[in-house]
This record gives sequence, C-alpha cells and structure tokens, in this order.
Amino acid sequence: MDIYGLVGFPLKHSFSRKFFTEKFARENIDAQYLNFEIPDIAQFPGIIAANPDLRGLNVTIPYKEKVIPYLDELDPQAQEIGAVNVIRVEKEGSETRLVGYNSDLLGFQNSIAPILRPEIHRKALILGTGGASKAVRCGLKNLGLETKFVSRRAAQGQFSYSDLNKEVLSEYNVIVNTTPLGTFPNVEEAPEIPYDLLGEENLLFDLVYNPEETKFLKLGKNKNATTKNGAKMLELQAIAAWEIWNK
Repeated sequence: MDIYGLVGFPLKHSFSRKFFTEKFARENIDAQYLNFEIPDIAQFPGIIAANPDLRGLNVTIPYKEKVIPYLDELDPQAQEIGAVNVIRVEKEGSETRLVGYNSDLLGFQNSIAPILRPEIHRKALILGTGGASKAVRCGLKNLGLETKFVSRRAAQGQFSYSDLNKEVLSEYNVIVNTTPLGTFPNVEEAPEIPYDLLGEENLLFDLVYNPEETKFLKLGKNKNATTKNGAKMLELQAIAAWEIWNK
C-alpha cells in the first residue's frame, strides 16, 4: 500500500488527511494518508527511513523552509519562492530521492483571482513572513499586484503593524493573512490591524480555513470588505500535490 502524509507541528486539524482519505475511499485507491507530527525538523529523515512505501508528503507550518536542506532537488518554482509544501519521493533502485515543489502558489493564485477587482486592487499587504507568505507574494505578483510584508518588527522594505494607518490601508487595499492567528481553537485571535479603517474597497483573504470565518474575516466583513478563507486554496493545492506525486 502506498503511503502519503503531512509533516508539520502541531497537526491538530488536518485538512490534507481528511481530503486524501476521502479521495482514496471514493476512488478505490489503495493508499493511506498519515500525519507525521514532529516537534523538530531534525526528525524528518526518520520519517523517510521508517516508511519505505512513502510516495509523497505535504509540508506545513513551521517546516516549509526548514525542510529544504533535507531535499535532493527543488523544482524551479519552489526554488524561486524559497519554500516547499509538496515533496515527491522517487525510488531509484535502493536510492531514495526527495524533490521539493510548491503548490501553495497555484492554490492561492487561482483562489484569490476571481474576487480581485483589477481597477481598484493594485497593491497588497501580506501579514506574516513565513513559508506560505512567499508563495502568496509570488502569486500576487503574477496577478499584477505590488506587495509589502507586514511583521511585528519594522524592517527595510516592509511595514510593522504600527505603521498601518488609513493612508496605507487605502493604498494597499488587499490584505492577506498568512499567519496562523485565529485558527481553531484560538478563534478570538486576529492580526492586529486597524479594522475600523477598512471599507468596501478592501479585500481580506485568510489562509486559515478552520473556523470557516475567522475573527480577521468577520471584522473585515463588518466594514463591508470582500472576504474569503483558505478552504478553496487548500483544495486546489491538494489537487496539484496529487498530480505532482503521480506524474
């Protein structure tokens, strides 16, 4: 039986495991999807060694960048983004090769594109600077938007949360949350942006999908902003991952 799985920490509520387990049952695929919850990326080689039938992995927080040194090769797109969320396990005789890809880019880009209004949505703020944020930046760039990261600390070329005022939020009117803030069970958490300054020309996209409507999205909707969660993005990136593993 082929094995697929998800590497991350913590893995309280795994979309991927549910998605692929249901897919395998629905399509009569003789495979199993497992969660590999490891508190340290140094344990990653142990997953590979202990699972000889492993064919592919998804990678989530906080290892999308940290896993790269353990891989044998990077797809050019993953190389450009600097983060990996899909690993293809290739067997060549007794040798195992691990190739890293990024399907977050495709998932995000195709999820946000239908709700963008090109006439007003020209610049975007990306909340957080982790592995997913890099795919988001690349996707927004492909869609013609300028971007700036927002982090807790000010740095050259990016905003701190305290920099966000009415002028910034009207110019950078697309806001994408790539942090885990607001994920179940911590549903009362939200990025610290001035929600009272938002309006109907703002678009808020949250990579978090559980709960369906995070506090970040709820506060934006209260100000008539366009909102969307990460569920469709996850579905699209999972479909892309399956194609990578089985090409």
